Amino acid sequence: MDKPVPVEPVFFAPPSADPVEDARVAVVWTLGDPGRDLDAKVVRLGAGAVTGEGGGTTVGLLLVVVAGSGEVRTPGRAVALAPGSAAWLPTGTPHSVRAGDDGLTYTQAHRRRPPLDIAPRLGSDAGEPACLLHLVCDACGRLAAERDARYCTRCGALLGDDGNPAAR
Repeated sequence: MDKPVPVEPVFFAPPSADPVEDARVAVVWTLGDPGRDLDAKVVRLGAGAVTGEGGGTTVGLLLVVVAGSGEVRTPGRAVALAPGSAAWLPTGTPHSVRAGDDGLTYTQAHRRRPPLDIAPRLGSDAGEPACLLHLVCDACGRLAAERDARYCTRCGALLGDDGNPAAR
């Protein structure tokens, strides 16, 4: 694997529990280092506020409750949340988080999503599309999300070498 670039650790104490209006959501802190491989934030929900309704997560998500109460809902299940509670929501899990009468504050962490790859649209004379075979794991068939991935994030197998199937 590529060696990570050393960065300074971040130590954080949540700001005072400023109230959030009922049914409102506020992100009170986010991890801001542009070279990070993790996204993390502290979210504060006012009484009765709901987040995450709709589709599933695009990456696995870890929630840890800091203050207040509420519940996390997944299809067919609702689990009460209190300070110290943790919830792991694997990739693709549809979920919502609802604050109780006293609001809810939690930390949320997940693997950083790759940046949007916005490129100009190429005409039909631009050639063949790029081959992604070097990003497909031979062991489990998973397509790597990162273009420079060397190992499969699902099973840990070494991926092909720079698109050269002969190097596998």
